[in-house]
Amino acid sequence: MDHKILHCFPDPALQAAWRDCLRRVPCPSHYVAPEYFLEPFLAAQQPFAVLALDKDTVVGVLTGLHRGEHVICGLESRPQVCIDPIQDKTAVTKALMGGLLSELRRATLVTIYTWADLEMPALCRRGFRCRQTERGNVVLDLTKGPEALFAEFTKDRRRNIRFAEKNGVDVSELTTAEDVSDAYAVYQIWSNTTRERTGVIPISFEQFRAAALRKENRLMLIARFQGKAIALNTFRFFPGGLFESASNASLDEFQYLKPNDLLQWRGIQWACSHGLRRHSLGGSHPFLRRFGGEVATVLRYQLDQSFLHRHELREATHDYGRAVLKAVPGMVTHLMQHIRGANPTQPRSRTKLPPPEMSNGPNAA
Repeated sequence: MDHKILHCFPDPALQAAWRDCLRRVPCPSHYVAPEYFLEPFLAAQQPFAVLALDKDTVVGVLTGLHRGEHVICGLESRPQVCIDPIQDKTAVTKALMGGLLSELRRATLVTIYTWADLEMPALCRRGFRCRQTERGNVVLDLTKGPEALFAEFTKDRRRNIRFAEKNGVDVSELTTAEDVSDAYAVYQIWSNTTRERTGVIPISFEQFRAAALRKENRLMLIARFQGKAIALNTFRFFPGGLFESASNASLDEFQYLKPNDLLQWRGIQWACSHGLRRHSLGGSHPFLRRFGGEVATVLRYQLDQSFLHRHELREATHDYGRAVLKAVPGMVTHLMQHIRGANPTQPRSRTKLPPPEMSNGPNAA
């Protein structure tokens, strides 16, 4: 088994073989498809793809980016690897790994994210360290249909969606130049607020418009109230495969109308009507968990080739600090028990006092 590394959109023959592989994968995503190279947001990050080949047949795909000395294949919210299920997973993994290691250039850190049901122990034998990510992703089974999925939402989620509809929040696809301009204005206000925006990369209007035009793999929905754009949600998808929540932006002053609840619901309805199989909500925080579904585990494989393994040391220090902070409340409790003279291994007993006796004074009955 061999591999091939790509840095641009493939030629027709290789593209066809790549797509044949995706048709055999249970639920392929957009970021493991050839269109990965057409993403306007990724061009500056040197995207690449590694294809595992059995002669002329593509049997596995891994995509990634160069970020300085870090080569990163996916995120915790979006694994970017797939393997033909009828193939020998170990052999395919080795082919993908061979291509990836050839692509490292000057990188000292390699990170690969994968769904837990695509565990890749062959990476560990090469020196990668496997770690389960903390959050995972909420995933809905779209084959159940919208009515069944709606019934699985929490009570407050269903109430919020009905509230948004009742109060005149309107959701539609971006179709006109005015829609794109209005949506970008919402994004700009959202990204420029004083609220902390971890990991937000500025997007130019040209990039935003280019993404909005890619209807074959992207759905962009805009929520309006009395004609004013108040929120926006972007979804990625691979036809017949995975539907993914990619990003959201909304105006704080209109949050009371619950536009984000309605945007997600409209996206789910659209995905069901277009034959998509699964919906990854891109995280598992409380807002997303209220849409039901299951929290799918994501694994992270990491190879640290830096001097003295400084990335691993930094992470170990961070983990130790977090463990200490978690232990602090228990440590304080034990300290207070020592101060009170209690046995730190036993709960302090509470002596029950007898009821006060009736007075024998002159006013006694």
